[in-house]
Amino acid sequence: MVLQAVLLDFNGVVINDEAIHRQLVDELLLRENLRPLTPVEYQQFCLGRSDRACLLDLFDHRGRGLTAAYLQKLIDYKAEQYHQKLVALETLPIYDGLQAFLERLQLQRLAIALVTGAVRSEVEYILARSGLSGYFSVIVAGDDITASKPQPDGYLRAIAKLNEYRVRAQDDDSLLQDNAELLPKNCLAIEDTLVGIQAAKAAQVPVVGIAHTYPYHFMQRRANWAVDRFDELDLDRLQVIFSRRPVTDAAA
Repeated sequence: MVLQAVLLDFNGVVINDEAIHRQLVDELLLRENLRPLTPVEYQQFCLGRSDRACLLDLFDHRGRGLTAAYLQKLIDYKAEQYHQKLVALETLPIYDGLQAFLERLQLQRLAIALVTGAVRSEVEYILARSGLSGYFSVIVAGDDITASKPQPDGYLRAIAKLNEYRVRAQDDDSLLQDNAELLPKNCLAIEDTLVGIQAAKAAQVPVVGIAHTYPYHFMQRRANWAVDRFDELDLDRLQVIFSRRPVTDAAA
């Protein structure tokens, strides 16, 4: 087994924006004459999940049913407010060390993808503004899937799209290290939430928990490996581990 691709979550891994999302959900609830979130509710319904899943379950928890049309209206409103807040920021809160890490992945000829519940327009704006768009061969956003994390759909779709991309670019040997089909066991996920770790493992993708959102010991208990920062990820060591044995569900 060899490591061929790295699949990153977005919110809480690429950009430090969870506080913005929490504020916007609270504002949306107040606008709908509903009480704001408790910390437990934010973790249960929103953290690591798509806006669609978060709002649908949260409103149901508040005793308010939503039609598909009204749910989409809420999602669009939140996305608009989120964009306005980002535009007003002088500097986007991209995590330190991310770009250097992406450059290391490229040097090792690893394919790079994003697997997120965020709205695609949000992701593309942030990547373009931060100069990171060129690192990602594939983006699977919340618009592309109906099942949010902790379901594995996003990861499975990203792997399928990377395989499609490999076929289209088969003359470019910089994408993947060999011509074999990319399998979940040849990928590495990077997640900051418990539901994200669940999603990666459900897709049979080994996962690193990065302690951006939860404490290190939480990540260590749930993920195969845990780090505090991107510069702690030793790709050479991971390649050796991948080449020696299958990665189990237990944290390493």
